[in-house]
Amino acid sequence: MQTARIAIVGAGLSGLYAAFLLAQKGITDYVLLEARDTLGGRIASTTASGHPAAETATVVDGIDRFDLGATWFWPGYQRQLDRLVSELGLERFEQQDSGDMVVERSPDQSPTRMRGYVNSPASMRLVGGMGALINALHRRLDSTRIFTGQTVRRLRSTDRHVELDSEDASGRVTAWRVEHVLLAMPPRLVEDGIEFSPALPQALARQWRATATWMAPHAKYIAIYETAFWREQGLSGEARSAHEPLGEIHDASMPNGSAALFGFFGVPARVRKSMPEDVLRSHCRAQLARLFGSPAATPKAEVIKDWALDPYTATAADLDGAVHHAEAPAATVSFGPWRGRLTGIASEWSPQFPGYVAGAIEAASLGVQALPAFAVREDNRSASHIPSSN
Repeated sequence: MQTARIAIVGAGLSGLYAAFLLAQKGITDYVLLEARDTLGGRIASTTASGHPAAETATVVDGIDRFDLGATWFWPGYQRQLDRLVSELGLERFEQQDSGDMVVERSPDQSPTRMRGYVNSPASMRLVGGMGALINALHRRLDSTRIFTGQTVRRLRSTDRHVELDSEDASGRVTAWRVEHVLLAMPPRLVEDGIEFSPALPQALARQWRATATWMAPHAKYIAIYETAFWREQGLSGEARSAHEPLGEIHDASMPNGSAALFGFFGVPARVRKSMPEDVLRSHCRAQLARLFGSPAATPKAEVIKDWALDPYTATAADLDGAVHHAEAPAATVSFGPWRGRLTGIASEWSPQFPGYVAGAIEAASLGVQALPAFAVREDNRSASHIPSSN
C-alpha cells in the first residue's frame, strides 16, 4: 500500500495549485492523482493544426494554443488569480472586442451589424492560452508526486487514516493510505463516481449531487484561419445568434499567432450527442460564413470539444443541466467519521467565483488553509518518498 500525508484527487487547476501551495509551506509528503492521462482538467487546448495540445503529461507551451475550456479572467476583481499570473511571469492580453458585432435574430432574417459591447472590466486572456498557467504550475512541482491515468474509485475512513483505491486503464487497482483528502473534482462528479465507506451524510451527498458542474453541458467549436479577415471588415469577431448551432461567438486569435474564431454551441447537449461531428462542423462553417463572409467557410483547421461527452467532466445529469454558475456547496463534512478528513477544493466550492478559473484558485487556497494542524506544520521528515508495498 502506498502512503502519504495528503492525497489530492484531480490535477486540474485547483489540484495543481493546492500542490503548489503545499510545497510553499514545506509540505512535500503528498500525492496528486489524476484520472486523465494529461493535466489541466477543464483547462485544455488545441494547436493551430487542430490537434490536441496535450502531447505530454501536460499541455504544450507555445503561442498558437487555443482554449477548449476556460478562456478569460478579470484581474480587476479576481485579484488572487491576477497575483498568481504575475508571480508565474505569464503574459496577458485583452480580449479583442473592437469593431462591430454581428447579430442573427432569427432563421428568417439576415445577419445585421451593430455596435459591439464594451467589456468593463476588460476580459483578459493568457498568451498561449490558459494551458500556460497549467504548465507554469506543473514546472514548479515534484513530478514524482503526480500520477496520471489513476481514477479514484473508493475512499474508506478508518480509525486513523483514509484509504483510497485508484484504477488505471487496465483496471489494475492501487491502494493508498493518507491522513487527509483534498477533492479537486466537481462535487457532482465526486458524488457520482467515488464510493465512500462509510457513506457521506445524506444531506451533504444530495447537495454535492445537485451542484451543477461548470462547462459540463457546454461545447465549443474553434475555427482557425491564416488571417483575421473579419477585422478588415471592421468586425470584432463577436456575434450572437438565435439561429443554431452556435449561440455566442468570439475572436480567439493569439497575438503574433494564428487567427481564430470560437463559438459556444446553443444546441442542447442531448441533441448534440445524437448528431455526427462532421455534420456539426458543417453547420458551424455555414453559420460562420453567414456571419463573417465566405472566407469563414474554409478554416485551415477546426475542432469541437464537447464537455458533455467527457466522462471526467460530465455525468448523465449534465446532459439536461443548466449552464449557469451554481452556488458553492459545503466543502467539508461537519460530523461523523468523515469530519476533518475531506475538503472540496474544485472551482465549484469557491465562495466568490464558483465555476470560474479564479474559483479554482480561491477554493484550493481555502482548502489548504483549512487543513488540520497535522498537515500545516513544516514537513522535515527525512522519509518523504512514497514507499510501495503489497
